[in-house]
Amino acid sequence: MNKGLLFSIVFFSITVAGFSQGLQRDMQFWRPYDQRGVNVFETGKADSVAYEGMRVRIGGHFTQQYQNISHSNTSEAVLNANGVNTNQLMEIGSGTNLATANLNIDVILADGIRLNLITYLSSRHHPEAWVKGGYIQVDKLPFFGNPEWFSKYLTLRVGHMEINYGDAHFRRTDNGNAMWNPFVGNYIMDAFTTEVGAELFFQSNGWLAMAAVTGGEIQGGITNPQARRNNFIGKFGYDNVVAEDLRVRLTGSIYTTPGSNRNTLWGGDRTGSRYYWVMENTLASVSGNFTSGRFNPNQTDNITAWVINPFIKYKGLEFFGNFEQSTGSTAAETENRTWNQLGLDLMYRFGNQEKFYVAGRYNEVNGPLSGSNLEVSIDRIQVGGGWFVTKNILAKIEYVNQNYSGFASTDIRNGGRFHGLMIEGVVGF
Repeated sequence: MNKGLLFSIVFFSITVAGFSQGLQRDMQFWRPYDQRGVNVFETGKADSVAYEGMRVRIGGHFTQQYQNISHSNTSEAVLNANGVNTNQLMEIGSGTNLATANLNIDVILADGIRLNLITYLSSRHHPEAWVKGGYIQVDKLPFFGNPEWFSKYLTLRVGHMEINYGDAHFRRTDNGNAMWNPFVGNYIMDAFTTEVGAELFFQSNGWLAMAAVTGGEIQGGITNPQARRNNFIGKFGYDNVVAEDLRVRLTGSIYTTPGSNRNTLWGGDRTGSRYYWVMENTLASVSGNFTSGRFNPNQTDNITAWVINPFIKYKGLEFFGNFEQSTGSTAAETENRTWNQLGLDLMYRFGNQEKFYVAGRYNEVNGPLSGSNLEVSIDRIQVGGGWFVTKNILAKIEYVNQNYSGFASTDIRNGGRFHGLMIEGVVGF
C-alpha cells in the first residue's frame, strides 16, 4: 500500500473515531503520550480515572528531522572484489530525513485492566507498518473481588513488550515517539528490546521493586531448544518527593540470561537511529544500515548487564545518570567481554508549565571488540534545547559531536568523527 495513502487512512480513522466516540480521554494507570508523560517512569497506583466500562483510546506520534552533519575518518583503504573502497565514507550533507510515526492503541478491558498495542507506521528500517508489541497491564483483580493488597501495591504486565531494564528506556526516542526524550539521539549503546514474558511490579511509599521472566529473544520461538534459556530481569529503587520541589529517584536493574539463539538487548531497536548515514560507507542503504552512530557490543548468546540510574529534579533543574556494565559473548566466543557505558544528562526547564528547556549530555562507551582484544572507546556530546509549543507539539534543536578511538587502521571507524546540527519536530497525542 502507498505510504501516503496509509497515513491518510489511519489519521482519518483516528479523527473520525475521536469525534464520534470521544476517544482521547485519559486512561486508568497510563502514561500520557504528550508533555504530561515527561519524567514519568512506571505507571503509578493512583486510581485517578473512573472506570466507565470498556473503552478504546487511539493516539499517535509523528516526528520529522532536519539534519546537517558531517563525518570523517582516517582508516586505510580496503578494496572489495569490485575494487570499491569499503572504508570510504558516504558523502552526506544537509536535508530532511524520513518522517517516522507510531499508532498507539489503549483499551480498558475491565476495571484496572488495560491493553496496549503500538504499531510503527513508518520507520527508518522498515517502510511498511508493523507491530512493535502488545501487552495486558493488570492493576486490579475485579474477577477476584478486587483485593486491596493487589490494587494498592502491585502491577502485572504480560505480553510481548518493552522490557523494564533500567530507566533510560523511559526517556529514549521510540521511532515516532520523541516526546519524552530531551535530546534527538539515544545513548550510543541503546538498551532496548521487546521480549515475550511477564513482569510483576511492586510500589509503596516511594519504594519500588520489579521481577520479570522473558524468553530472552525479540521474537521468541521453539526451534533449537538447546540454545534457548529464560531471561531474568530485576529492578529495585526509590522514587519520591522528599522535600518541597525536590524529587529523588534511584534505581538499580539487572538483566541476565545464560544463553540465547540471538539476544538483542543492545540491538532490539529495529526502527533506526536519528543520525542518518553517519560513519557509513558508499555501499550503505538507509534501511540496511539503520543503526548509524550507535554501537552494539555483540553479546548475543549469554549476557549479564546491570545499570544504576539516579534522577534528581529540583524545581526546573534535572539530572539523570546512567552507569552501566554489560558482560557476555557470542556463541562462537570462549570468553566473555565486558563493556562499560557512562551517560550524564543535565537540563533546566523554565517558563510557564516548563515549556522551554536547555540540556546537555555526555555519553561514553568502552570495551573490547568481538573477535579481537582491541580495546576501543566512543564518546559523544549533545547540547541543545526544546520548546513545547503546546502539550502535544515539541520542537528540538541539538548539536552533536561523536568521536571514535582505538579502532584498527583497517576499520572504517578508525579516527572517526561526526558532528553537526539536528532539528526535530514532534507531535504526540
